[in-house]
Amino acid sequence: MEAVRVRITINGDEYVRTVPTSMTLLQFVRDELDLTGTKEGCGKGECGACTVLLDGAPVNSCLIFAYQCAGRSVITIEGLSRDGALHPVQEAFMRHGAVQCGFCTPGMIMSAIALLASNPLPTQAQIREAISGNLCRCTGYKAIIESIDDAARRMAGWATAHGADATQG
Repeated sequence: MEAVRVRITINGDEYVRTVPTSMTLLQFVRDELDLTGTKEGCGKGECGACTVLLDGAPVNSCLIFAYQCAGRSVITIEGLSRDGALHPVQEAFMRHGAVQCGFCTPGMIMSAIALLASNPLPTQAQIREAISGNLCRCTGYKAIIESIDDAARRMAGWATAHGADATQG
C-alpha cells in the first residue's frame, strides 16, 4: 500500500502525517485525529453525515482522500465552538429541538454554516436546497429548517449591531 506525507490544517491546527493514499478525509479526522463528531453514514456521499468544510465549502469527507487535502484547510463540527461557547447555529439546533438522534446533526450544521457564509439571510427554500444533500431520519426537517432560519436572523442582527461578519460565532 502506497503512503504519502500530508500537511493539513484542521480546525486551525496544522497536522503532518504519513497516510495511505486510500485513506479518506473522514478516516483521517476520525482515526488519526480522534475528531469523532464527523459521522460516517453511507460511505458513498449520499447521506451528508460526514460533511465538513474544505476551504469553506461543504464536502462529503467520505469521498475525498486525505492526500487531496494537503495544504488546505478543513473545519469539522469540533472547530465551530469558540472559548467553550457553541456556534449560533449549534445553539439554534438545541433551542428548536432539531437534534434528535444526533447522527445527521454535525453534517447538517456544517452545510448550514457554509450556506450562511455565502448567504447570511437565506429564504426557507434556499435553506432546503442547501441541506438537500443531508439526510435525516428523525426530525422531518421542520425543526432543522427553523433552526437555520433562526440562527441566520440572530447572527444578522448581532452583526448589524456590532458591525461584524454574521457568519462568525
